[in-house]
Amino acid sequence: MNEQKNICDLRPGDEILHFLAVTRIELKTAKNNKNFVNLELRDKSGTISAKLWDNFEALLNQMTEGSVVKIKGLTEEYLNQLQIKVEKIKIASPEEGVSIHDFLPKSLRNPGEMKAELFKRIDDIKNDYLKQLLIKILTPDNLEKYSSAPAGKGWHHAYLHGLLEHTLEIIKICDLMCSLHAQINKDLLITGAILHDYGKIFELTFDSSFDYSDEGKLLGHIVIAASEVEKQIEKIEGFPPELRMQLIHLILSHQGKLEFASPIEPKTLEAIVLYQADELSAKTNAYKNAILAEKSKGSNWTKFIPLANNSLYIPDDLINNESSNK
Repeated sequence: MNEQKNICDLRPGDEILHFLAVTRIELKTAKNNKNFVNLELRDKSGTISAKLWDNFEALLNQMTEGSVVKIKGLTEEYLNQLQIKVEKIKIASPEEGVSIHDFLPKSLRNPGEMKAELFKRIDDIKNDYLKQLLIKILTPDNLEKYSSAPAGKGWHHAYLHGLLEHTLEIIKICDLMCSLHAQINKDLLITGAILHDYGKIFELTFDSSFDYSDEGKLLGHIVIAASEVEKQIEKIEGFPPELRMQLIHLILSHQGKLEFASPIEPKTLEAIVLYQADELSAKTNAYKNAILAEKSKGSNWTKFIPLANNSLYIPDDLINNESSNK
């Protein structure tokens, strides 16, 4: 695939001759009762919408979410959002050498190095019951999914290997708190950090785009993780009931508040630390990427971000040592 301008760098009036991945297809009706297709397209740097108004029936029968298309057109601004005014669009052929995986964002960290770091953290756990549990849960197949999955669909660490990156960040934050407070059960806390989002490997799909599985929509990652951990604990002879209860509490309470879909609020020292570490990792990553995505658009402020309930300031001397997960 030839070099093309990233979506995050596009401006109104840019000519488009791009390969892009289709992440959403919606057949809609305009106010004049004319049908049109609204597309969400993505590359590694972000998403953009495009609208097809005419002669889309044949394409609609071939195109699915996860298809790669070649699109010719012009960017324009509509309701303060950039979109593509389509001139031509077609499904990319295999001969053109593009794959859906070319368009999925990835962690900037090396996956192999992150896996090695995770293995080291598991090996450092001294409690034999907790170490046995982690080994039973992170089978080779599950470890492959765990190390490949994003941490979310779109808010934070929403890229391949993002779950592992997020987990390792949390562990480092937990390490710091353990060094400051000797009363924290470090083995329990680190095990909780590794397992708190384990259910996301079943909640999310990430082969061709990031979305929720049926299991994820019906159960959610917290319930999935708690259930899977319970199953494996039952296979470990003599696993202490008190340890089981506290570990499950870490998983169930890690989102902190009932209004944040946490089944229970944190009620142990370890649970409070895990919740705050999770929040710090997630929000720092989300806000950083929101700033980096808009740093070259000529303003010192991002657009309003609903999940932050605010706009974010972009300093003139912002240092970008990363390429925004491209």
